[in-house]
Amino acid sequence: MLRVIEKGFNGVVGAGRTYLSFAGLQGVLTMKQRFLAGRFVRTLVLTLLFLLASWARLYGQSGAPNGKTTLAVIGLDHDHVWGLLKDLTGEPNAELVAIADSHPELVDRAKAKVSASVKFYSDYVQMLDEMKPDGVIVTTENDRHLEILRECAKRHIHYSTEKPMATTAADAREMQRLANQAGIKVMVNYWNAWVAPTHELYHRVKDNQVGPIQRIIVRYGHQGPKEIGVSKYFADWLYDPVKNGGGAIMDFGCYGAEWAVWLKGRPARVSAVTQKLKVEQHNPVDDDATIVLDYPDGTAIIEASWDWPYNMGQVQVFGPKGSLLATARDLFSRQTGRQEVSAALEGERVALDAPAHETSNPISYFVDCIRNNKPIEDPLSMKVNVQVMEILDAARESVRTGKQQELR
Repeated sequence: MLRVIEKGFNGVVGAGRTYLSFAGLQGVLTMKQRFLAGRFVRTLVLTLLFLLASWARLYGQSGAPNGKTTLAVIGLDHDHVWGLLKDLTGEPNAELVAIADSHPELVDRAKAKVSASVKFYSDYVQMLDEMKPDGVIVTTENDRHLEILRECAKRHIHYSTEKPMATTAADAREMQRLANQAGIKVMVNYWNAWVAPTHELYHRVKDNQVGPIQRIIVRYGHQGPKEIGVSKYFADWLYDPVKNGGGAIMDFGCYGAEWAVWLKGRPARVSAVTQKLKVEQHNPVDDDATIVLDYPDGTAIIEASWDWPYNMGQVQVFGPKGSLLATARDLFSRQTGRQEVSAALEGERVALDAPAHETSNPISYFVDCIRNNKPIEDPLSMKVNVQVMEILDAARESVRTGKQQELR
């Protein structure tokens, strides 16, 4: 057995010399033997360092000097990015290291909001190669999601994108395949995942408090992107049928599909109608959509619109035992048998606990999953969101053909 006699290894260092000896043998190793032994040790150390770096990339242990998880942002032309940057700067376990975008005005705005240490790139691939972040936050046009994930998968970089997952189910399935092959985490971000009413409704449904779900009604939307004052950069692609994949049917229809799949699973059939109610705007995409999901034992109705008179974001679930209604702030419960004259239509308000830190915003959750090698849970998972895209594909085909579509 080789014995290394060196300072720090219970050995002896004499006159600046380090000796290597074989137990049971006499003499000092020749220069060639010492060279070969040293080369072996160096190779072993480098191999171990490489394996540790690979393990850290795949299993979430940050290689940042301060121990934080390093994140980079791709795209500034999605208005959700500004809220995400705020979450990022407030997350103690994360460090924003770089941002990639080619719009000078947006870059200047971002520079005013982040640390001076953050590097800016016009080419996101160059950024990935040079900065090697643990994960990326993607806030771009919907039709770029697959392209960017492909580059991240090559480099084993975890990936979070704004909803919807893609513009087509084919793109979503390819994203899932590439991510699974590379062993990276993928999260699809929806705002409703970070509020207490969402999770309380889900747990009450799973606890059978309303019984088997017979009807889900989801209403999401607002007055319209132009009406609420989105940036010109955001509007440029929101109204583009290729870059966005549609209008309100994609922007808010994805929420309804997310809720339906999460609560009740995959429907059997899909039908949909869309309208352009703002005829004076001559928009190339719909501004109002109704999607109906048929199940063997129930129905989900999704009302997605850029024509609501105010912001709308609610889901209502009905079963034989009662109903639940969740908004961004509140949850209401109504049980079967309550007297109609004394019960409010939506039911009684439920007391709610605040979410834990790691489930209070998308950045904290994404970072927690990376650092602790946790799976991305429903409804943010690839599994749910591939099905969301299959529903939206079927809905758009139903609009095109005027026929109900069967999900295979």
